[in-house]
Amino acid sequence: MTNQFTKAHTIEIFDLTLFDGYYFIKRNAIVEKIIFDNRTFYAKFERINAPLTPLLFQQHLNKEYTIAVPLLKDNRTNYLVLEYKGEEHKRFIPLVKHLLKNLNINIYYFFQGKNEEKIQVFIKAENITLEEADKTLLKISDALKTKLTKKWKCLPSSSLPEAYNIVTLPYKVL
Repeated sequence: MTNQFTKAHTIEIFDLTLFDGYYFIKRNAIVEKIIFDNRTFYAKFERINAPLTPLLFQQHLNKEYTIAVPLLKDNRTNYLVLEYKGEEHKRFIPLVKHLLKNLNINIYYFFQGKNEEKIQVFIKAENITLEEADKTLLKISDALKTKLTKKWKCLPSSSLPEAYNIVTLPYKVL
């Protein structure tokens, strides 16, 4: 489980290859007010227009900073992400594994977020559009709703502004 940083506008963290070039760092205060689709969003993640460094990633793992990376590049993505936060986190993993198997989705990764109750599932997608991502995530989310109380979010989403289609870097492989 090595973390290698490449220069080709991607970053490799654990088994994931994510978009690089810029990242987001969580601040204690609101850094931006975003109007999107007649809604107002208040972002606490500040965009930093520089590649993520190994030192900053290590500081993220040490929980000194919370770092996020974009899921979209040119309205396309390589990952669909489910982020679950709730008391049924131990039940969530086997349910998702079973569901993905039934949907013939074979390449996915489970990670722990900042605490034990936060589970991140990265589902490999090959350069799909945001619209394709929405359709697939809706199908997965609807199937999960039949088994669990909805305590997860799906990313990326066309109902969110670009600054919200980001994912916090994982802390640990599950």
